[in-house]
Order: sequence, then C-alpha cells, then structure tokens
Amino acid sequence: MARNNFNTEIIAVRPLTEKICEYQLRSLDRQPLPSYAPGAHIALHVVSPEHGLMVRHYSLLGGSATHDDPRHTYRIAIQREHLGRCSSYLHSTLKPGQLVRVGPPVNDFPLDRHDSPVLLLAGGIGITPIFSMARSLIRRQVPFQLIYLGRAPHAMAYHDDVSQLCGRQVSYHYSERQGQLDLTALLKEHANVKRVYVCGPPAMIEATHQAALQAGLGQNHVRSERFGVTRSQTARAFDVVLQRSGRTVRIGADATILDTLQAQGIPVLWDCRRGECGLCPLTVLAADGPLEHHDHYLSPEERSAGDSLCICVSRIRGTQLVLDA
Repeated sequence: MARNNFNTEIIAVRPLTEKICEYQLRSLDRQPLPSYAPGAHIALHVVSPEHGLMVRHYSLLGGSATHDDPRHTYRIAIQREHLGRCSSYLHSTLKPGQLVRVGPPVNDFPLDRHDSPVLLLAGGIGITPIFSMARSLIRRQVPFQLIYLGRAPHAMAYHDDVSQLCGRQVSYHYSERQGQLDLTALLKEHANVKRVYVCGPPAMIEATHQAALQAGLGQNHVRSERFGVTRSQTARAFDVVLQRSGRTVRIGADATILDTLQAQGIPVLWDCRRGECGLCPLTVLAADGPLEHHDHYLSPEERSAGDSLCICVSRIRGTQLVLDA
C-alpha cells in the first residue's frame, strides 16, 4: 500500500548558483522521515493562488560532502527553469519556517550494490542523485569515476562539494571552454566498468545511450534518470470525470492526473511516473479534445485509437476527460 503524503517544515535555504537553491526540510515532530536509498526522490505538492496544485519531483542528496543528514531531515536542490511556472514559484515562496507537503521517497534510479567498478555521469542539476550515489560508493569503498558536465564551474551546483567528496575520482567537463564531450570515446575508455549511471538533460541521456551502443556496450550497461517529464508550455486545466467512482477532479496546468488523484486520496496504480512502466494507463470513455500523449509505453496504434491514456504524464487539449475509474 502506498504511503500517504505528509507535511514538512523548511529549516534552511542556501543559494548554490544563480539559478539553483538548496532546501532542507524537517519532520514536524522531529521523528525520522521515511527512509530511502541513493537515487531516490520526493514529490513537493504546493498550491499556487494563480495555477492551483503543482507537483514536482526532486532527488534526495542524503547529506553533505562530510556528513549524513539527520533521519528527520531531507535535502533537495531546485533549479529555476526558464518559463518554469512551478520552479519560479518555489524559488520565490519557499522560506524557512514554511510548511511543505511532500510525497514519500520513490526510487526509479536505484544504485545496484553489486556493481563495481562504476562510472557516474552528471549533467547540470542531474548531479543531485549522482551525488548521493557517490557518497554511498565512497562509504562502501567501491571503485568509481565521476564525470560532471556543466557550462562553467560557477554554474554547477555542488561543484566544490563534489571535489571535496570525490577527490581524484571526479573529472569536470566545462562546455563553455571545452565544447561538447565525446561520449562514445568516454565510454570506450571506461568499457571495463560494470555499469554507467547517468542523470541530466534529456538530450544528454539520449546521447549517452546512443554512445553506449556505438561503443559496443549492452543496452543494460547504462542506467539513467530523466530529470522531469515532458510538460507542454500551452497546458491548460481540465476536469477528469471518474465514471465508476462518480467523482470529478480538477487537473491544474502544472499537475498531472496521477498527482492530482493521489492528492485527493483516490487510489490508482503507478510505478515509474515517466510513462514507461505500463501500470497507470486508464481507459478513456470520452474526451472533448485531442489526447496529448507524452508516454513511452503505448504503441502508435494504441495512441491513434484514443481509448487509453498514461495518467502519469499525459493529458488532453480540452476541458473534460472521462475515465473508467
């Protein structure tokens, strides 16, 4: 059974770069928060007066370069995105002492404890789950190498923390002065590693998987996490009618159907939240606008049929959607 969302209190905010801030959240009763492993993330549920419910997912760092976070504390970093309504709202409103509702940790990007040696690749804000993995590998004395890609040192969150944590096990690639990294050559150079873990912008993720194929590595050699899902800048709010349960739920422009149903306490199946696993699709009974598919699970034929929708990432360009739920 899925655990319920719960309230936390922001106890510290620390600017990391011009666009990224770190936030520490603490349980209200100082009791231990739900545990997690490297690669896990939590969902922040906030309500904007202008846009309604907004939900975003952020990786848990686990601590600093030298200390673990207390069990009653979570540490995340949020990057303010260009045209990002939610990230801009979070940067402008989240202050120490404020209560924030969060979902329990979920891990779609687990670090296999049997992998050794390991190559870690981080691009931009994708350093957050990779940082937690590096902390675990160092603690367990597992050999690894970390490659951290970014525009320039001043724009890279935790740049100095990573250096302090990893020492000679980290290398940096600054695109501002070094250009684009040759990922195929890099993976050929590290062909002896058991697994490659990569997190960063979607284009970097895709390029790493393609480079692995070109380097002659197996498809399972690379494990990745895409930071966020496709969100249309033209998304609008709409109503979802749940035919069997007789409920109607308003879906905001900045929240998914899945996030909203969960916030309303409506039980639904889900796993990946990226439109890949195939657990969350629901049958579409009616829609007054085109379905907007953002998943990687439904076939082109299933999408064209218009009778199912992955509620974790997809929506409609209309005002009402009727689902068999």
